[in-house]
Amino acid sequence: MDPMSRFSVVPSGDESPEGPARPVQLEQLLRRAATGDETAFADLYDAVSSRLLGLVRRVVRDPAQSEEVTQEVFLEIWRHSARFDPSKGGAMSWMLTIAHRKAVDRVRSAEAARHRDEGYGASNQEVTHDSTAETVVERLDAERVHRALETLTAVQRQALELAYLSGYTHTEVATMLDLPLGTAKTRIRDGLIRLRDTLGVTL
Repeated sequence: MDPMSRFSVVPSGDESPEGPARPVQLEQLLRRAATGDETAFADLYDAVSSRLLGLVRRVVRDPAQSEEVTQEVFLEIWRHSARFDPSKGGAMSWMLTIAHRKAVDRVRSAEAARHRDEGYGASNQEVTHDSTAETVVERLDAERVHRALETLTAVQRQALELAYLSGYTHTEVATMLDLPLGTAKTRIRDGLIRLRDTLGVTL
């Protein structure tokens, strides 16, 4: 059973029910917790939870996230209490270091997520168009093409309209106009060349 399921982070002061926890007491509680002693861990939790939560809250700021991070801190303390080495510092300093690292990790993770969301929003933002201007341009282009088509011979215009406005293949155009395939292709090619010259674009 995960002993963390028994706890919730509630600010209650830096004291255990028996009074302020001394450094030696914290070290003893950590050593006992390392052996799987849940009672010792509960006493440790009561002794230091407010202080660790206070540090996390100063870094994370958001109260709900601060409580989540503090729970993560105690979970790491429970799982890795055997790693505590009193020769390298006191028990409280060791736990505060874990709390600070976890809090900073949460802030960095939140910042990274925010930047990803902003980047996604920027890259997927729809470009707004002036629909009125767009409509005018389309109409002008249509009028230019219509005028250009009028400059073609009747047979060229007929072949182009079938091929590019109605979507028929060259073979189908040849059949519909009762022409050899080569002749149909020539009319379409000549019509395109003339359109290109009239419109001043590359077709």
